[in-house]
Amino acid sequence: MGSEIHRDAWGIPHLRADGVHELARAQGVVTARDRAWQLEVERHRARGTSASFLGPQALSWDVFARRARLDDTARRCWAALEERDPETARWVRAYVDGVNQELPATTAPEFARAGLAPGHWEPWTPLGVWLATHILFAGFPAKLWRELAVRHLGPQAIGLFATDGPGTAGSNGWLVGGARTTTGQAIIAGDPHRFIEDPGVYQQIHLTCPDFDVVGLAVPGIPGIAHFGHTGTVAWAITNAMADYQDLYRERLRRTGAGVEALGPDGVWRRAFRQVESVQVAGEAPAEAEVIETERGPVIAGGPEGLDGGVSDDEPLALALRYPPRVTGDLGFSALLPLLRARRTADVDKALDLWAEPVNVVLAADTEGGVLHRVAGRVPMRSEANRTRLVPAWEPGHEWRGRHETPRAEPAGAVAVMANQRGLAAPLGVEFAPPHRAERIAALLAEKDRCSPADMPAIHMDTHLGSAEPLLDHLRALKDLSPAAAALRDRLLRWDRRMDAQSTDAAVYAAVRGAVVRRLTAHPAFAALATPAAYPEVLLPWLALLPRIAFALEHLLLVEELYGIDRPATVAAALEEVAARPPATPWSESHRLAPWRALATTSDDEPGLAGDHDCVLCTSSVPGLTDLSARAPAARYVWDLARREDSRWVVPFGASGVPGSPHHRDQLPLWVRGDLVPVVTDFEQLTKESDV
Repeated sequence: MGSEIHRDAWGIPHLRADGVHELARAQGVVTARDRAWQLEVERHRARGTSASFLGPQALSWDVFARRARLDDTARRCWAALEERDPETARWVRAYVDGVNQELPATTAPEFARAGLAPGHWEPWTPLGVWLATHILFAGFPAKLWRELAVRHLGPQAIGLFATDGPGTAGSNGWLVGGARTTTGQAIIAGDPHRFIEDPGVYQQIHLTCPDFDVVGLAVPGIPGIAHFGHTGTVAWAITNAMADYQDLYRERLRRTGAGVEALGPDGVWRRAFRQVESVQVAGEAPAEAEVIETERGPVIAGGPEGLDGGVSDDEPLALALRYPPRVTGDLGFSALLPLLRARRTADVDKALDLWAEPVNVVLAADTEGGVLHRVAGRVPMRSEANRTRLVPAWEPGHEWRGRHETPRAEPAGAVAVMANQRGLAAPLGVEFAPPHRAERIAALLAEKDRCSPADMPAIHMDTHLGSAEPLLDHLRALKDLSPAAAALRDRLLRWDRRMDAQSTDAAVYAAVRGAVVRRLTAHPAFAALATPAAYPEVLLPWLALLPRIAFALEHLLLVEELYGIDRPATVAAALEEVAARPPATPWSESHRLAPWRALATTSDDEPGLAGDHDCVLCTSSVPGLTDLSARAPAARYVWDLARREDSRWVVPFGASGVPGSPHHRDQLPLWVRGDLVPVVTDFEQLTKESDV
């Protein structure tokens, strides 16, 4: 047989091969066939060379990637993988061989637009892509925000703004054990929430060889199926654990001739690594990036002379990032093959002992009744100060001391729900999502004595907004309003709290909420935080005041006192402002999908959406700034343990990343409606495309 590529009616690739390595090569081939442009962009992002064809808008990322030493870390982890786990290294190399085999034949039109030819993948490129995809996943820049907030607002600001913000990635996931299903076998369902990209960040795929037969959602550029998979006898899924596992150190640096020294906690100045790299920028002169690394880690901001542009501080500021793969030389790729070979939850559990990052909460179930609910990943043990703020590199007590044990739990009542809330992973994190999504999912599951796979899409698409009450409570207490504002208040108090696509009440609520956010942002109490800090541009989304207020609005409205701000007057003024506007249009008229594309295009009219940030249907905008949704479910899945062929899935666009392909955007209407496509596993129902 060799290796074969088959397709179902939605163009989803189904691969089978005589062996593991032949299958990995076929996965590389089909990924390059379907996602060549995406692979090229990710390869350049991992190396810090994307500005060479994307232009100045990519420069900040490239400089960050160089200074954080992402490519060097990928090479370091690859060398360690070859030595420690040669089987996985050969498997990764086979995938890369498949990518390199197919890339030269690509017909993706973006290459011509960018004036670019497909590049060559190195064996460590998948590790670099994984690292670049997840380096900001845990939101370490939030520590910069806390530093500024505490400086200007006091230590209580840490808790006040402790919520998942605009830069994080989340997910819903739930497990219903066999005792609570119509089939007697478990169901796992959910949806990862990420910034929506075109092509999508997940790739539906089916991998079959004598060792395993797995369907799942792969990350383009990475072999295997890491986050969401179903082997027929066991299935698994993840959500972001919201763990804190990266540290930022304030460094004292000084120049010594052509070199740089850093002051350590023992009071000794030691030579730091230093080199200057040239970053090519399309249409502009090259930029220089000074790369410095101390014993704590790479310096990602500032240097011996301080931050560019200057920040008010006692002395020049440089920040070193300490992140686990840079310290350990391990990205957790040794977990990937054992996951594919898993037959029971015990196998998944054992595989995840090798997981490194990102740190996830995992749900798994098998056909023998086994269930698994645990955290997977590497979280270092260190002082509490490391977890919340910047810490001084020259003072003792901030070193890493081993790793945390990953928490586990038994599903209560045969049901487990994970939605980035402060739950199983609470000891490992600082900022978690509000409990609204998790509580709503649990309530919907509790409405039925027995659940079926067909019940799950309605949960995916639930639009009840649990975070609306604090603002509505403020509206309820208002007096002395104009007739128009009073009528608007009464209308909102009668609203069913659903962010439905055709709801004008939802649009009115969003308008009032946005007006409140803007007025709070403009209040003098927050003036010191309104000016962007002189940190690298790639870190600024975590430091922007308006999004911080927007996502913490529930806390800000509930706290007993808010820095002397007259919140009733603020809410009243916002209500009057909206009441004076023309009548609202349906929520989906302004709440539209806004995907990221490496090359801008105006050819596609993106759809309007239901949902909101704190709905189970988590389609996130930034209240007060825009109703456009850049973050939303990057996939949806329902894993049925009774019959894998009754499982369902969908992605925002389609299986192909090639514009003009019939499968480039064919799943988009289904994704918007909440429909799913069948998971096909019978090769007799597929169409063979080619041998590999």
